[in-house]
Amino acid sequence: MIRVLIAEDQTLVRGALRALLELEDDLEVVAEVGRGDAVVGAALEHRPDVALLDIEMPGGDGIEAARGLAAAVPGCRAVILTTFGRPGFLRRAMEVGAAGFLVKDAPVAELARGIRAVMAGERVIDRELAAAALAIGATPLSAREADVLRAAVDGSTVADIAGRLFLSEGTVRNYLSSAIGKTGARTRVEAARVAAEKGWL
Repeated sequence: MIRVLIAEDQTLVRGALRALLELEDDLEVVAEVGRGDAVVGAALEHRPDVALLDIEMPGGDGIEAARGLAAAVPGCRAVILTTFGRPGFLRRAMEVGAAGFLVKDAPVAELARGIRAVMAGERVIDRELAAAALAIGATPLSAREADVLRAAVDGSTVADIAGRLFLSEGTVRNYLSSAIGKTGARTRVEAARVAAEKGWL
């Protein structure tokens, strides 16, 4: 029997996933959580073989949860589930050691096959998303440029961003200017939106 943890913040979706997966003879849902920061604790308590992680949850996203699992419960394989087919998310998920990356609208039979495949040591990735990731390539943003853009998402001033990130205002302006150029945007807010849409943030 394959033991599964489901991390999904929408109760209805979480319940539907559980009901569908438990129709499979070899799958057992042993834990459910609705927050990213509850994943590692639940995995330590219930020792699942596979964790299905929603990409966007309160308390930390699925990619951060996968990173935490890799460190705390290395025997548990993380599979990211997303409605956001953004290639940058796929790259980030693979970088933290996720074993799979699937879109939520895939048929449950495909999800069940994916769970069995990662248990067999394979990596399972949505084909269309993999092709898009190869076409787009890696993020052009440096880690610091990404940090500054994240801080700029809400329209914060340069001074606010500098204070939050412990940088000088001149340094923030340089990072913003570089990030705007790399994203092909006209403003820092637009650059943050473009980078988020591509999954670079």
